[in-house]
Amino acid sequence: MTGVRVELVEGPLGPTSAAAPGGGRSGAVLAFTGVVRGLEGGRPLRALRYEAYPPMTQRLLHGLAEAVAAEFGLHAVEALHSVGEVPVGKASFRLTAAAAHRPEALAATAAFIDRMKRDVPLWKVPVFA
Repeated sequence: MTGVRVELVEGPLGPTSAAAPGGGRSGAVLAFTGVVRGLEGGRPLRALRYEAYPPMTQRLLHGLAEAVAAEFGLHAVEALHSVGEVPVGKASFRLTAAAAHRPEALAATAAFIDRMKRDVPLWKVPVFA
């Protein structure tokens, strides 16, 4: 059974959990964190504001997590994404993929991020300094 957790979080994400998902079956647990950079198009930023339609965004993120978990044989996948304002240097996205082996976790992480950017309605609006 694959564990899937998806959540939209208001503002920046907090620290990571110490518990590794996968119920002890996973030899690879990969955690990717996206952090707001200080420049957008060469201009200094103060923050990014993420906009979404939560019911649709949540549903699409969950479906994406389930599809990637099935495709890559993940034991667990957790995706957290900020909505609202996230200051420079703070985390706005975190993906944790747990698999039996490293290649599946790495491939699943790349696939999830690429598909999320392409298919999930999350918009970033720069807040310039």
